[in-house]
Amino acid sequence: LLMAGGLGSRLKPLTNECPKPMLKVGGKPILETIILNFIESGFKKFVISLNYKANMIREYFSDGHKWGVSIQYIEEDERLGTAGSLRLLPEIQNSHPVIVMNGDVLTKVNLGHFLDFHTFHHSKATMGVREYNFQVPYGVLKLDQHRIIKIEEKPVHNFFVNAGVYVLDQDTLACLPPEARIEMPDLFGHFIKTGHSTAAFPICEYWLDIGQPANLKQAHGDFKDVFE
Repeated sequence: LLMAGGLGSRLKPLTNECPKPMLKVGGKPILETIILNFIESGFKKFVISLNYKANMIREYFSDGHKWGVSIQYIEEDERLGTAGSLRLLPEIQNSHPVIVMNGDVLTKVNLGHFLDFHTFHHSKATMGVREYNFQVPYGVLKLDQHRIIKIEEKPVHNFFVNAGVYVLDQDTLACLPPEARIEMPDLFGHFIKTGHSTAAFPICEYWLDIGQPANLKQAHGDFKDVFE
């Protein structure tokens, strides 16, 4: 399931006439590069979730025959968030997990390893995560009221952040909370609260979320080295 319905507001004016997943990097729409990466890993069946300028995406990809795959579409009548459209998925005729990915993420993550990790850890929902480092540009003080206990100069804080790629067991799709609009982090929070096993899969390969003009500029520079 590829989430391609966002407005791309932070990339205006580029997205005034073109949905963000159709912006070109390396001569191809971002979404096409994503699909080609999945095809390279052996995937054949895709569902694309649409909203903003849906017809442009439908007309470009059609039913997927150009790439030798099957592409279906679901369209949100109202904006449902990054997880709400899971309710609209057509019935799946197997018991395999579903990979969900944002349509503005470029990555060379090994999808086979991702699925194996999900299965090995008996996870119901696995989130791809990326390590993010943030350096405070000042000396940081630890205080006890007015007393200085310690000074740490320009410390670096390490976090794992949501990478916009997920694996979900199909039975979790029946456990979605009742709210029409729901984001993926909230859905994982719901799974944790209701006792479903969740896991975090670290993505060490190339990864870039094209959410800002600077990210798009970086993608243009990275593309030939990483994706060709």
